[in-house]
Amino acid sequence: MTTAALTPAVTTTAVTTTAVTTAGHPANSGTAVNVNPATAIHRNALDQPDAVVIRYAGGDLTYAALDDRAARLASVLVDGGVTEGDRVAYLGLNSPSFLVTLLAAARLGAVFVPVNFRLAGPELRSVLHNSGATTIVCEDGHRAVVDEVRDDTALKRFLLIDDDPEVPVTVADPAGWEPWSGLLANASPTTAIAHRGFDDPAILMFTSGTTGLPKGVVLTHGNIWWNSVNVDSRIDTRRGDVTHAAAPIFHVGALNSFLVRTIVRGGTAVLRRAFDPRGLLDDLVQYRVNSFFAVPAMLAALARVPGVFETDLSHVRSIVVAGAPVPPSLIKQYADHGIWLQQAWGLTETAPFATHLPVERTLDKLGSAGIAMPHTEVRVVDTVSNTPVGPGVSGEVVVRGPNVTPGYWENPEATRAAFDDEGWFHSGDIGYLDEDGCLFIVDRLKDMIISGGENVYPAEVERALADMPGLSDVAVVGASDEEWGETVVAVVSLAGGSQVTLDEVREHAAARLARYKLPRQLRIVPAVPRNASGKLDKRAVRRIVES
Repeated sequence: MTTAALTPAVTTTAVTTTAVTTAGHPANSGTAVNVNPATAIHRNALDQPDAVVIRYAGGDLTYAALDDRAARLASVLVDGGVTEGDRVAYLGLNSPSFLVTLLAAARLGAVFVPVNFRLAGPELRSVLHNSGATTIVCEDGHRAVVDEVRDDTALKRFLLIDDDPEVPVTVADPAGWEPWSGLLANASPTTAIAHRGFDDPAILMFTSGTTGLPKGVVLTHGNIWWNSVNVDSRIDTRRGDVTHAAAPIFHVGALNSFLVRTIVRGGTAVLRRAFDPRGLLDDLVQYRVNSFFAVPAMLAALARVPGVFETDLSHVRSIVVAGAPVPPSLIKQYADHGIWLQQAWGLTETAPFATHLPVERTLDKLGSAGIAMPHTEVRVVDTVSNTPVGPGVSGEVVVRGPNVTPGYWENPEATRAAFDDEGWFHSGDIGYLDEDGCLFIVDRLKDMIISGGENVYPAEVERALADMPGLSDVAVVGASDEEWGETVVAVVSLAGGSQVTLDEVREHAAARLARYKLPRQLRIVPAVPRNASGKLDKRAVRRIVES
């Protein structure tokens, strides 16, 4: 790793007032603690070797088997020249192989790079090139696109997953690729596990890029560990829990909410390659799942499964919903049936949670993303002066704490732009704190529409339309307008057999919004574009409006 790779921002935390950076450690920082998840998995393998850690359609894994495969892959990586600080990329859907690769990299002190499996060639080239990854582990379905861009990257070694029944290999011995099953079978498991402290980089995760080119977010082992402490302090998680992971785990919300935390504590993860609402309900019942992370679109789809609210789900203690604005109507729909969704807010840069709404406040703070996590500070500042604003006043949400990234990979300009002189990370989200310190997210700063001199936040309009009969999904963006500067455009997809008009959309929204915020244009599309993380893809939505 080069010195320029991590341009640290000086941060302070809610735990200590001592400044910490990636370049140095204060005496009381606890840096002697080993927080490597690979170490925890190895301990679990010694303590409960036959316990199932991953339930997967292509075959379950015990702790002993997971630890063994990670140790073997670590040896394979070393044989290929991977050393501490090198980047190891993974491209594929949710699978045990993802976790094996993460843990193998962690054993070596290498940096794991999970790649969005929906990226097109130019986007993939950018991520792989910028990461500097020298080795990639890949599923067969993504091999062709890697071959298209490999010459523009630092990749030297290409490992192909060929032993997962859910991922059949279509070409025998593809040129330039090494099937990993034989390599793992013949490798001697390494016994060494690198000691990792709070400031050692663990994961290089590229942002979803809905408003611009993806940036590489450095997440340290400390970022991951402190998020887990926050989760354990606020959310009902326990040793031996069963969690469910169907949202893409290359996204920090799905990976670091419950999945990593559950397996390092000796629990079980039901891991699915993709989200299926009927399958999720069946899994919740069959495996008596205790927790899962979801984006709002997943829970909206689950609510449409026949019989979902007649099913006994009392064993599901913690459902955290985040990753996109959560319609209050969705939270109330579940609450009416005794199922309490817990809204949270954060970003890749906060690993992921900065706030969480305690389950007992679900209804009296409906629509809030909650209060600051125990070891994280959150405040709202004026977008011009950067000074804190009072309760109920909207501004930019800023975050400070040990779960916050030290910066962007080999991008000191972006790091300097994101952090102010006091170490606050500027999220780019607009929100306000009420008198009880509960955060309400209004919109993304960059998505704001200025129409006739008035600020219109698309997320506010989207929430007003979220429960409109006949709509299955909605996105709101601005379009150029000679009279108003910008005008509000609603891009919607319809429920089966439904029809809606612009007048009907405006009438529905008018019950909650001022008239200047109402859509003046309506576009109906087969599906509103969303990325793999469930977030609205505003760039794609704007292309629809501009076409």
